[in-house]
Amino acid sequence: MPDTVAFIGLGAMGAPMASSLIGAGFALRAFNRHPERAMPLVERGATACASIADAVRGARFVVSIVSDDDATRAVMLGDAGVVASAGPGAVIVDSSTNTPSMAREVAQAAAARGLAYLDAPVTGSVPQATHRELVFMAGGDAAAFAAARSLFEGMGRMALHVGASGAGATLKLVNNMLSGTMTAALAEAVSVAQAAGVDAQAAQAILVEGPAGSRLMRSKLPKMLAREFSTQFQLALMDKDLRYFLALA
Repeated sequence: MPDTVAFIGLGAMGAPMASSLIGAGFALRAFNRHPERAMPLVERGATACASIADAVRGARFVVSIVSDDDATRAVMLGDAGVVASAGPGAVIVDSSTNTPSMAREVAQAAAARGLAYLDAPVTGSVPQATHRELVFMAGGDAAAFAAARSLFEGMGRMALHVGASGAGATLKLVNNMLSGTMTAALAEAVSVAQAAGVDAQAAQAILVEGPAGSRLMRSKLPKMLAREFSTQFQLALMDKDLRYFLALA
């Protein structure tokens, strides 16, 4: 029998991550506040659940990816939330971008009920989630991380255990601070180059080879030069992440 995974949160990242787990052979139960988001997964064999409690009851693993600390507190610590409803021995993988203090609070509550909680956010956005190229940074119990290895492999290309509870959340905020500031700096650079009349293709070829050349530049620079604004990551979420980073710092 395949391991059962309860997946909470089917947004821009959660939906392709959940789809990857189906492709990896897990039995998936899905919950989302807007039930229609689960329908594409149901067509591939997942079970849509009417509540978090229904989704997590008896599941070997629980994966959650929601917007912020408030959403995580509701999902994890609500009266019928994950911690109250999951069976003993379940491993909770929280890929939300939360504060380290939130991660430690949930980890403590989970441990009191015989559950393992990993704060395991990701690098990458929708394209990486879709193509199983995410990188996970996990804080929490090393044995729980080892137990969840097949889960991480089903959704991404790399997973590292980075320390105790809260370490994954900390590293994710550092990562997103760099992402946010580099994107803003790149936008300034592009604006100056365009205002000066520099050839766009030449600018792209040179800047990618320079000291700031990176995956972020390779993905964002062509979109900026083309003034192509399709969403990969909401500005509201980046604003939240940078506020969390400033509080951490």
